[in-house]
Amino acid sequence: QVQLVESGGGLVQVGGSLRLSCAASGSVFNINVMSWYRQPPGSQRELVASVTSGGHTTYADSVKGRFTISRDNAKNMVFLQMDSLTPEDTAVYFCNAPVQTLAAPYSPVDCWGQGTQVTVSS
Repeated sequence: QVQLVESGGGLVQVGGSLRLSCAASGSVFNINVMSWYRQPPGSQRELVASVTSGGHTTYADSVKGRFTISRDNAKNMVFLQMDSLTPEDTAVYFCNAPVQTLAAPYSPVDCWGQGTQVTVSS
C-alpha cells in the first residue's frame, strides 16, 4: 500500500511564499510523474505542475514564472515552491502520482494525498 502525505500549507500574505512537500511511502517500486493539483473554493480541481523522474517540468499558465516544482527521486518526494502568491492561489493543494508498487510494478496505482490548505490574504 502506498500513501502520499503533503505538508507545508498555511496562511500567507499577498506576495509571500510557501513551499509544499509531498512524500510517498509504502511499497513504492517506481514513480514516473509526480504532480500538484489544486482546488479553489467552489471550483474544480486543476493541474498546477508536473515533473517526471528525468526532471522535465510542465506548468499551468497561471503559475508559470511564480511556482517551481522539483523532486527527490531517492526519497520519492515532490516539492512546490510558490512565490509571488496572490489571492487567486487560495486553494486546497493535492499531490498526485501514478505509483508502480512492488507487488504490481506494471500496474500503476493512481494515488492522491489528503490535501493541504493554502490561503493567501490581501
